[in-house]
Amino acid sequence: MQFGNISNVDLKSIWPSEATDFTPWLSQNISVISDKIGMELELQEVEADAGGFSADIVARDISTNKIVIIENQFGTTDHKHLGQIITYASVLGASTVIWIAESLRSEHKAAIDFLNQNLKDTLKFFALEVSLIKIDNSNPAYIFSVVSQPLDHTTAYAKTVIDSSETMEKYRAYFQALIDELRNVHKFTNAKVGQPQSWYTFASEKSKLYKYAASFAMGDRVRAEIYIDSGVKEQNESLFDFLFKKKEQIEKSFGSSLEWERLDTKRACRIARYRDGSIDEDTETIEDIRKWTIENLLKFKTVFPSIIKTWKPEGVTS
Repeated sequence: MQFGNISNVDLKSIWPSEATDFTPWLSQNISVISDKIGMELELQEVEADAGGFSADIVARDISTNKIVIIENQFGTTDHKHLGQIITYASVLGASTVIWIAESLRSEHKAAIDFLNQNLKDTLKFFALEVSLIKIDNSNPAYIFSVVSQPLDHTTAYAKTVIDSSETMEKYRAYFQALIDELRNVHKFTNAKVGQPQSWYTFASEKSKLYKYAASFAMGDRVRAEIYIDSGVKEQNESLFDFLFKKKEQIEKSFGSSLEWERLDTKRACRIARYRDGSIDEDTETIEDIRKWTIENLLKFKTVFPSIIKTWKPEGVTS
């Protein structure tokens, strides 16, 4: 067997400028970071104002709807950027900070580890190193390596679980099993960490327009749904009305009736399937709820995207 030779490629040969080349590329390929840290991210803004400074990338964690800051730099990490990520987090109210550089100094790894240890209930830090390689004369390939991360990230927020109520722990355990099967078996999500909350949101093909969600709703009901929220009420209602006109076709493809909730007093709209159940059910029933939820989420993903693609917002003719 003949092997090739691996060689390093200078980042600046591909992205001459961190600000005008690398940051825009990363914002357009934010799924690269999502896959690496197991958090479904949705881009919000590039070079976002942060109290007189500019944060490279501001994203949102789809599962929790919380702000995530991504700060990049070429070369080795420095004190300036360490101060910046803390400033940006405080100004923008972030729940997670991701610091990307070519090389993380040992002192800065110690600082990130220290922050994760002491702020683990409110703010989480990731430090990633980025590099480029090629094999012989191949195209270059990027590598993102996680150098530091929250202590509990791979153990499903262990400390939070200990401090949470019994009910919150039940939610966490349920959604952990749910997302693990959706990720490993069905490739439905990149999420890795269950949350101690009664709902979980998943990215869609057009997450800025709609998302998938699973929840324990009021009245001892379980819900799987498409949640339409572009941020503009009129656009949400336009898409909902478009889909509602195709109700018979959609429900036939889905294999069951759905609840069509326009939610006129709220910004978003919802199309959902319900069943009876609560988080306090016995183990066998919880397992049945989990299977039911997965089955319906997969149906939503099978039926709706191709139909939504045919919708045109008002004023769009092409």
